[in-house]
Amino acid sequence: MRREGRLTTGQQRALDELFPRFGILDDGSPLDLPALFGREAPVTLEIGFGDGESLLAIAKAHPERDYIGIEVHRPGVGHLLARMEEEGVENIRVACEDAVELLKKRLPDGSLAQLFLFFPDPWHKKRHHKRRQVQADWAQLVRRKLQLGGILHMATDWEAYAHWMAEVLGAAEGFSNCTQPGPFSPRPDYRPTTKFERRGQRLGHGVWDLLYRRDV
Repeated sequence: MRREGRLTTGQQRALDELFPRFGILDDGSPLDLPALFGREAPVTLEIGFGDGESLLAIAKAHPERDYIGIEVHRPGVGHLLARMEEEGVENIRVACEDAVELLKKRLPDGSLAQLFLFFPDPWHKKRHHKRRQVQADWAQLVRRKLQLGGILHMATDWEAYAHWMAEVLGAAEGFSNCTQPGPFSPRPDYRPTTKFERRGQRLGHGVWDLLYRRDV
C-alpha cells in the first residue's frame, strides 16, 4: 500500500514538478519501455528503493542503461526526484504503486535485464514469513519479466532471510546461481553500500548478496 509519511517542502515540490516528467502514472496501462525512456536500452527495475540514493548512484554510473524504481513511501520518491534534478540524472523513471501488480499487469514479459531487491523487510517472526517478498510464485513472476540471461540481484542484512532467499531461488525452475559454489556472491562493484549498511558493518552485522541468472 502507498505510504504517505511526512513530506518536506522540497520533496513535495519534487513530486509536484518532477513526477509528471519522471514518474509512471498508476493508471494500470501496459508500459511501453522504449516510449517511456525515449530510447532502446537495457532496463533494470528496483523494488523498494527507500530514499533512492543507491539507485541514483547506480544510474549515474551507467548512463547507457535505464532504470525503473518502485517505492510506496512518497517522501522517498520525492527525495529521489529532487536528487535526480540536483545530479542531472535522467535515466530513471519512478513508480509509486504495488510492485507485484506492476510486474503482473503492466510490465512486458522478457523486458528486464536486471531486477534488484535490496534489503527488503525480513519479516523475521515465523508467523510473518508468508509476508516476505521472496516466495516461490514471486520468483516465477520475476523469471517471466527477465530476459534470458537476465539477473535477479538480492541483498539482505538478515542471515536467516539470506538463507530463505537461497532456498527459494535454489528450488526455482529456470534460475541458476551466478556464483559457484553458491549460494552467496561477493557484493558487485555496481551496488554501493548505504549508510545503514556501513553502520551495520561497524557493529559487526553481515550483508549477503545473492545473484541468480534466468537460464530458461
